Formats: sequence, structure tokens, C-alpha cells
Amino acid sequence: MEYVYTDGKPATQGNILCCQCGVPTQPNPANMCVACIRTQVDITEGIPKQSIVYFCKGCERYLQPPDTWVTCSLESRELLALCLKRLKALSKVHLVDAGFIWTEPHSKRIKVKLTIQKEVMGGAVLQQVFVVEYLVQNYMCIDCHRVEAKDYWKACVQVRQKTTHKKTFFYLEQLILKHRAHTSTVNIKEHHDGVDFFYDSKQDARKLVEFLQVVVPCRYQISQQLISHDTHSNTYNYKFTYSVEIVPVCKDNVVCLPPKVAHSLGSISQICVCQRVSNLIHLIDPVSLQIADVTAPVYWRTPFHSLGDQKSLTAYIVIEVEPIRGKDIPHHKGEGAKSNKHVLADVWVARSQDLGMNDTQYHCRSHLGHLLKPGDTVLGFDFVNSNVNDSNLDRMKADKIPDVVLVKKHYDRNTRKERRNWKLKKLRKNAENLEDEKMERDYNEFLEDLEEDQEYRQNVNIYIDRNKNVPVEASSDDDEVPRISLQEMLEDLSISSDATGEEGAPMME
Repeated sequence: MEYVYTDGKPATQGNILCCQCGVPTQPNPANMCVACIRTQVDITEGIPKQSIVYFCKGCERYLQPPDTWVTCSLESRELLALCLKRLKALSKVHLVDAGFIWTEPHSKRIKVKLTIQKEVMGGAVLQQVFVVEYLVQNYMCIDCHRVEAKDYWKACVQVRQKTTHKKTFFYLEQLILKHRAHTSTVNIKEHHDGVDFFYDSKQDARKLVEFLQVVVPCRYQISQQLISHDTHSNTYNYKFTYSVEIVPVCKDNVVCLPPKVAHSLGSISQICVCQRVSNLIHLIDPVSLQIADVTAPVYWRTPFHSLGDQKSLTAYIVIEVEPIRGKDIPHHKGEGAKSNKHVLADVWVARSQDLGMNDTQYHCRSHLGHLLKPGDTVLGFDFVNSNVNDSNLDRMKADKIPDVVLVKKHYDRNTRKERRNWKLKKLRKNAENLEDEKMERDYNEFLEDLEEDQEYRQNVNIYIDRNKNVPVEASSDDDEVPRISLQEMLEDLSISSDATGEEGAPMME
């Protein structure tokens, strides 16, 4: 049978009367209008209009049953998927659209608008829109329970360095803060010889160890202790401890290299000055301006130690400075790279404590020719009057050992502290009974090192201290004192909120 068209136009489909109310409507399998179908059938039946989601304020995560905690921000795709999974009867209908309805973040309510379709009454497809309200309830997860227990930990990273100061740990603290390597810590404890980081999982502790290997030259050992053993399931519960040892060579240390190491570094002089310590030990020869880098594996194969810390340095007064340039700089076959940031100079100095008592002067070659001028105070290592117990130094010939090795120029500490208009953030640590005076002195020396070396502070976040009314670019009589420019400083903005809009408390000060 074929349809007959009149006047070349297709015939239009007529309407039928609804079997319930008699309203004309388009033909459908149910022979009823949409309004009557809705009175007879509710496709949202069985789908709850209210539900509960659990939120942990400690770690800002939501519970995904049965025992998984996921991080979701408000009105995110992850939170929408979590909310839809809470509706079990949603699998019986076809979900067309879903979206959030804005609610006040502090109301502890999440509203989701759903559009669903379902086939009813012999093939008729009905579409309906409704809103599901979720109540956000606070619930502390297992991890946060362990954190609040304070004494619970499953893995510990013990960072140690065999030195008399803590400047390396101050620098390491800034690196950890900048790269947020402390976010998974359960607790941080400070000791007189290092810092302990506690974690609730071995993987988080391993990440910190890998981070330390990237930023500082170190080595580590791992040990484990059996806590419990389930004989039925053959499972073991261990506590793991990573012992990380940082090389005992720090910035501005005078070292005596082993002969084999000095030869492998381009036949550099055995007596060198440590410029800085990053993931490498950066050395410079004060006699020839030759520079070399020592990696952690090379150091631990043939270790060497500093001849003395900053307390062992002697204050000298500069008498005369003669720069050495061009062909007068010593060269030898097979030497390595040389520094372009320093100027080699012949320097005559006298000890500050000898002024007025004798006129003894010392001659030395130094890499600080670009900084020193007559009348300046400089710190150096006195080989003539010091008693050093070092096997590498004992094997050196006496004519190759200089009288004095100049390390750094000395500035007035009180003036620098008054003009300092910046600050650093700190980790929140549980400290032992440490000497506050010694800690403060080491911290001030660390701040001075940051001011003097621009490359040393590149990986440190420096913030403007608004509590000090010091002009940033003001000029003074002592313009030679190193300072940090305003361009290198950041604004101290402490804005942190959890997923519910409430303020959080990160592990920093």
C-alpha cells in the first residue's frame, strides 16, 4: 500500500485525543498526552533526592566508598562523578545532562541538577529534570587520624651532616618550601645534628630521598624494623628508616683535595675554596682561578674534609692589592675551566689582632681581586699559625702550602641586619633544646651568604618584610654592602583554603 499525495505535497500526520483527558496530542504508543503520562509514571522513582558525602577537613579529600579518599575541588568534574556514583538507581535510566547549582560554600550543601530519560508504556520516551541535594558531613580519614596521633609513622627520613653549624639545613629548608616537598609529612623534628621527616607511607619518604639527591650531594642507607606479623595471611608490618648523609663540605670552606681527585679535575691545586654547594661541590683555586665541580659519587669514593669552619677563619686588614690580568695569570697544560666572575690579584694583608703590636705582613694570591681594596677587612685561613690535622695536607710539600688563603670579604654585621628588609619562610618543626644563640648566629650567617651570592639565592623564595620601614632602594654611605634588590623579592601572600571554603593551615610559618 502506498500513500497518495495531493497537489505534489505529502500528507500531514493528524492528532489523536488523549485517552485520559481528551486533549489533542501527537500519536504515541501510550495514546496519552505528556501531562497524563507524568501523572501515571514517575521515572525518578527509586532515585534519592538527598544524599550524604563525607569530607575530611585535615587533608581536604572526599570519601569515595568503600574506603578511597579523593581530592576534589568545588564544582569540578571529579566531584560531579563522585556525586553521581552515590546514586545507585541512576543506572536504570538514561542520564542526559548533569550540572551543579551554585550554593554558598559555607552552607555544607551541594546541589546537582540532573536530566534523565526513560522508556515507559510501550515505547514512549519520557524526559524529566530534578535536583539532588547532597549534605557535606565532616569525617576524619584514617591518614589524618594517624597524623593527629603524633607518634604514628611508618617511614622516617633522617637527614644528617657532620658540621658545627646548620647553614646547610637552612638552605635545604628553603628548597623544600619552594618545591613543596614537605606536604606529605606527618611530623618534622629538629635535632642538634640534623632534621627528621616522618611519613605514613614508604613511597612518600622515598620521594623526599630522591628530592634530596637532586638538590644536595648526599648518600643514604635504608633499614627496616618489624612491627607486627600476621601468620594467617603471611603479611608483615615494617617501619622504614632512610639515613641520609650530606657531604660535610659547606660554602666558604677551605679544603685540601686528595692528589688523585685534584689530578682528575684538570690538575687543579689541592688547596681550594668551596664557592657553594648545590647538587655539586663547586670549588675554585684561589691561585689560578681554575674552577671544578665534584659530584657526590666522586666525593664518597675519595672523601675529603674542610680544614676548618668559619670560626677558624682569621680577620685580616688589606694593605695593598695588585690585580693580575692577561698573560700574567698562570697556565698549565691540561687545566680545566677558569672563572670569569673573579679577578686574580696579589694581596698583602696583616692580621687585625697584630695591628699595633707588630708589622708582620703576609703575601698571597686571591680570587677576590674584584672586591678588595686597601683598608678592607677580609676573612682568611691562616696556615702559618693554625694546627690542622689532615692527612692530605700532611703529604703536601711545604713550598706548595700558602701562608694565607683569603675566603670572603667581611662587612659590618650590625649594619647589614638593620638594612635587611626581607624575610624567609620556615617549616613548622618540633625542635629539641637547641642553643637559641647559636641557632640565631648560624641563621644570620646564612642570610649574609644569600646577600653576597646571587647564584646561591636563585632557588630561594625571598619575601618583602613589610614590618620593617627600610627604604628598598635607599642610598647610604656604605654602598658596598651587598643587598638584595626589590626585583628579587616576592609579596608574602598567605591564602589557603580547603575545598569547603574554610582556611587551611599549611606546615610552614
